[in-house]
Amino acid sequence: MTCMQAGRVLQAYLDGETDDATVCRVAVHLADCRRCGPEARTYREIRNALARRSEPDPDAVERLRGFARGLLQHETQGEGEEQTPVA
Repeated sequence: MTCMQAGRVLQAYLDGETDDATVCRVAVHLADCRRCGPEARTYREIRNALARRSEPDPDAVERLRGFARGLLQHETQGEGEEQTPVA
């Protein structure tokens, strides 16, 4: 799974809205990817803050925005998708 593919399904994955095959693929990618793993933790931090009805950490919000900008930049520039090695 590439970073771009993981980014496209990350929210659904974190919300438990993906099929078992996707869950496995995303979980492996997040465990191995130094870019997407931290972003998944950021999504969880923001979601948990919102569930507590408190303000999300501004740094977490900015990291999430940066991650999204990076995904969009790769897509619009046609640079190909990053691949993380599968263990």
